[in-house]
Amino acid sequence: MTSSFGTQVSAIARRDLLRERRAGEVLWVTLPFGAIALLLIPLAVGPDAPTLQAIGLGMFWVIVMLFGVLISIRQTNAETQPQRDAVALLGIDPAAVYLGRALASFSLLIVFEVVLAVVTVALYDVPLVGWIWMPLVMLLVGVGLSLLGTLAAGIVSTGRSATALVPLLVAPLSVPLLIAATQTFEALRLGRSSLMWALMMAATSLLLAVAGVLTARPLQETG
Repeated sequence: MTSSFGTQVSAIARRDLLRERRAGEVLWVTLPFGAIALLLIPLAVGPDAPTLQAIGLGMFWVIVMLFGVLISIRQTNAETQPQRDAVALLGIDPAAVYLGRALASFSLLIVFEVVLAVVTVALYDVPLVGWIWMPLVMLLVGVGLSLLGTLAAGIVSTGRSATALVPLLVAPLSVPLLIAATQTFEALRLGRSSLMWALMMAATSLLLAVAGVLTARPLQETG
């Protein structure tokens, strides 16, 4: 296959998005479950408005982290070994496969985040202080989660024994994203600079991108 690297990335992303449009896994399964999770928390806490306002944004990011990684890992079950072999035989760069899958996951994650943000504001009456920065934070979190989930999916595809490694990989690497996302708005609420937290999210995403690109070929050969 002689197409450029960018063309390969776009082709993989379009393939994954088309597969998702046919399956509807994110739209009909993951997204409703995420919204229900946000709904159950107020039912457990009770109708205490100050408490709900205090925990609302944090709960939003926790749900985004938990379900966001699942959105990226979904491609593990969607793609069979013969399909992966076909991609390899076409000569598509494994790094392009990784980035293409991450790009498709990112597109789905942005939709997921936007819908859950609306649900969070409606259920928790979250103060909109600093929410002008919300698109940027969603972008950075979406990039990080899509890269992390795609890397985890690549590890899972190498065999059953690798499945146990996924929580050990996902948990520590998602913590910087979770902390930075929540602390960004806390800093804005207190009138402080949130640049450090934005840089933390960007650095985490860069680390995941480098790790995914460097391990793409070994994981493909192992799978």
